[in-house]
Amino acid sequence: MDRAKQLEEERIPRLLFKFAIPAIVGMLVNALYNIVDKIFVGQGVEPLAIAGISVGLPITTLMMAFGMLIGTGATSLISIRLGEKKVEEAELILGNAMILGISTYFTISILGLIFLEPLLAFFGASSEIMPYGKEYMSIILFGAVFQGIGFIMNNFIRAEGNPKIAMKTMLIGAILNIILDPILILKFNMGIKGAAIATVISQIISAIWVLGYFFGGKSMLKIHRQNLRIKVHILLDIITIGSAPFAMQVATSILNVIMLNSLGKYGGDLAISAISAINGISMLILMPIFGINQGAQPIIGYNYGAKKFDRVKKTLKYAIFSATCIVTGGFIITRLFAPELIGLFGKNNREFIEIGTEGLHIFLFMLPIIGFQIVSSNYFQATGKPKQAMFLSLSRQVLILIPMILILPKFFGLKGVWMAAPISDLFASIITGIFLIRDLKTLN
Repeated sequence: MDRAKQLEEERIPRLLFKFAIPAIVGMLVNALYNIVDKIFVGQGVEPLAIAGISVGLPITTLMMAFGMLIGTGATSLISIRLGEKKVEEAELILGNAMILGISTYFTISILGLIFLEPLLAFFGASSEIMPYGKEYMSIILFGAVFQGIGFIMNNFIRAEGNPKIAMKTMLIGAILNIILDPILILKFNMGIKGAAIATVISQIISAIWVLGYFFGGKSMLKIHRQNLRIKVHILLDIITIGSAPFAMQVATSILNVIMLNSLGKYGGDLAISAISAINGISMLILMPIFGINQGAQPIIGYNYGAKKFDRVKKTLKYAIFSATCIVTGGFIITRLFAPELIGLFGKNNREFIEIGTEGLHIFLFMLPIIGFQIVSSNYFQATGKPKQAMFLSLSRQVLILIPMILILPKFFGLKGVWMAAPISDLFASIITGIFLIRDLKTLN
């Protein structure tokens, strides 16, 4: 069965499994190598060094925002065009997105290196954290272009119906990073610099792999020279569709700045280190949900374009169920083994473990309902409804969470910072449910 036919005819559970499992494996390994960075830095240097990675998080989140703007926006358009049997238009979108991505990440790299120190200070880096942050982020920014190529173009591999190759892209980079981390951090005593170098080397290899796929004749969609000329209307379409995940990531970057400053004020440097550990654990749980989204997106997008709405709804139902099972399992694990999980990032620092354990328990209290919210927001993205997708994506990160972080710590101190997340998750899920029910009625 060819790729287009399977998107249109194959049984939904089997199809979602086929598309989502490679993405889940890739995302899990991707999450693991981010966590491994922090674990080896915490064990090989000190827990405070993890804070050096944390204060650079708004920059790396902003980099991810542009990757999602271009990659997710173009992927949605490509999936819909393939469903409409418009292959040439899909290839035009691919070529324009590739050039846009390279140009964007090159600009981020240059500006980030020029203004790195004042940015880190603004993000909450103390005099003790600043050296770690500068050492780590200067190397990460140097490799920004390779990160952009690998991340953005890997979406296109998945959009054309080849999730196994997309999984291999992530596996190659992640496994290489996991191998290099202990070698550079521990054996060669390179500390936090070793973690950054390992990450950049992995991103370079992933970028080479992705480019080899498209230029080596293996892809269904081809990169043609004439499609590398920028078409304004194509870029506007990509930006319009991709604006929801972009806005969400920009909001996350703003959120990280507010969070880091609030943690520094009410909990000190170790609280900043603790949020890095908590985010790492949270990422490990949530990455499979993003993998489910990546697997569901081309199925939903293609069948929406082909007006097969029963298949759209079935895909959404199975995706929500799978996501809910995963986050519920993660919730149970974080309830039972919180000190042990936090201890991986700095077992010899009792204060760090105490702060992190309390934060983990409170921060992820509403974890079982997050899967529904994330998958349902992605449904609007996959069906080309950027306004709804943007609002729902921002509901967790801006409309509720940021005000909670600003208000609650004034009454509850550090505990108030942790409490903001579950409150946001609850109300955002309720709002998302209302939007989803209304939209699904229109498909009837």
